[in-house]
Amino acid sequence: MRYGQVLRPKEPRNARATAGACAVLVAIFVAGATAWPWSPKRGLGLFFGLLAAGLFLFEMLYPFRRPKARPLGTAKAWSQAHVYLGVVALLAVVIHAGFRLPRGTLGWALLVLSAWTTASGLLGVWLQKWIPAALAEGLRVEALYERIPSLVGQLLAEADALMAGADEVSERFYRSEVRGALAGPRPSWGFLFDVRAGRDRALEPFRRIAQFVPPAEKERIDDLMTIFTEKIELDAHYSLQGVLRRWLVLHVPTAGLLMGLLALHVFAWAWY
Repeated sequence: MRYGQVLRPKEPRNARATAGACAVLVAIFVAGATAWPWSPKRGLGLFFGLLAAGLFLFEMLYPFRRPKARPLGTAKAWSQAHVYLGVVALLAVVIHAGFRLPRGTLGWALLVLSAWTTASGLLGVWLQKWIPAALAEGLRVEALYERIPSLVGQLLAEADALMAGADEVSERFYRSEVRGALAGPRPSWGFLFDVRAGRDRALEPFRRIAQFVPPAEKERIDDLMTIFTEKIELDAHYSLQGVLRRWLVLHVPTAGLLMGLLALHVFAWAWY
């Protein structure tokens, strides 16, 4: 799948509506800042702060959307709202500050956490679209994440059985260059950008050794290369499915911290 296809919105109408809403918010800021001195503590500045807080509060409801996805009706509608309203919330934060850099530590923390949470959420959207498509289009093997270690173990046992009785050259090649790689899953970040990353380089030793063994052993080496190719594809699955399971570590903790600091910010504004 090409990057352009991944970046294409599932619901272009929602993307256009979000872009339009952002344009309206910026226009309101320009009009307000032109007419009056801009202050985050009153007027439109305060309005945008409350808008951002309300949107972030809505964002935190996303984990509670199940089982019936109320009030938005479907899980897809919740997901779309979560993504696009998060972008609007970040813009509201920036407008609340008057497009100025924060002065205090709390202000900086809120801005950085808002940007990080939004960016990590968008990264998650990209990963959820890119990885399944890349795995389906680039690999022949399909596997559930939880079963991959046991499947790799089966491949190792199959390779051991295949190489039993091999000649000295094939046996030495297997023990020194192949068996260690079959011992367990080997995740790699390289698969994130190319699910076939490093495959030709990894298979080159098989092609090279096949030139120096008898015909009967060449067939054995070819079968071993097939097993090794399947292992590489399982490594790709293990790597990319692992990323899909773990990217939330970049998103959820910062979102929780953001809400805590936001509550402190609102309390400080109301108290002082």
